[in-house]
Amino acid sequence: MTSEIQAPRNRNSSNVRAPARQLAPIADILGVPVSRITIPRAIALIRGAIDNEQSQYICVRDVHGVMHALRDPEMMEIQREAGLVTPDGMPLVWVARARGYDDIDRVCGADLMEALCEATRHTGIGHFFYGGREGVAEALIAALTQRFPGMTVAGHYCPPFRPLTPEEDAMITAQIRESGAKIVWVGISTPKQELWMRDHVTKLPGVTLLGVGAAFDFHAGMINRAPVWMRARGLEWAHRLASEPRRLWRRYLIMAPQFVIRVARESWKLRRR
Repeated sequence: MTSEIQAPRNRNSSNVRAPARQLAPIADILGVPVSRITIPRAIALIRGAIDNEQSQYICVRDVHGVMHALRDPEMMEIQREAGLVTPDGMPLVWVARARGYDDIDRVCGADLMEALCEATRHTGIGHFFYGGREGVAEALIAALTQRFPGMTVAGHYCPPFRPLTPEEDAMITAQIRESGAKIVWVGISTPKQELWMRDHVTKLPGVTLLGVGAAFDFHAGMINRAPVWMRARGLEWAHRLASEPRRLWRRYLIMAPQFVIRVARESWKLRRR
C-alpha cells in the first residue's frame, strides 16, 4: 500500500546548508566525473555529509548512464553536480584502473543499499524509500528490516506513473522532510530518478538522495541478481540481458559497443598528450 500523503507543515529552513559537491576524487570518463571510491569509502563520505547536515544526491552510474549523459547535456550536468557518481558497472572500474587509478572499485546500487543499511543500524538514521511498483517498497522494507534489524525506516511512497501535480509533489516532499529521514532511496529508473533528485535536493535539508533503480526490485525479490562469481567478473550484464532481453537488448548490444569505441578513442588521445 502506498504511504499516505500528509499536508505540508511550516518549517524553518534558514539553516539549510548548500548541497555537497564532489566528495571524492574523480576519473573523467567521456566527460562523466566517476568517483574513485570503494563501498567503505562511500559509506564514510555519506555518513560525513549526514553528520555535517549537508544535502546531496548520489548517482549510481553504469555504461548506459554514461552514454545517456553524452546525448543529454542536462543529464551530464546532473552528474557533475552530484556528491558522488559511483561506478556501478565493472567497465567503468576497468577504464579507471587502466588510466592509473587504483583507488576505485565497483559500487553498485544494490550493494551500496546493503552496506548503508548495515552501517546505520542502531544509529537512528532514518531511511525513506521513494519508488517501486505497488507493493515493491513494502516487500523491500520487510526484507531489509529482517536482514538488518535495528535500521530505522522513516517511510515510503510509491509515485504514480504519471507526473505528480505541484500540490502532490509539495505534499510528498513535506512528508519526507517531516519524517526525519536522512537517507532517501530513489528507485524510479534513469533518467527520472536523477531529474527528481536534482529538483528535490535543496528542498530536503541534510538529506542524502541515492538513485538506485533496480536495487528496489533486487532486494524485494522481484528480480534475481546474477551469481556472485558473475558479478565479480563483470558479467552481471549478461545475466540481466538473459533475464530481460526485450527491455535491455539495446542497452547491452548497441550502447555497450559504442561505449568501448568512444573510450578507446579517448584513451588514444590521452596517450598522445
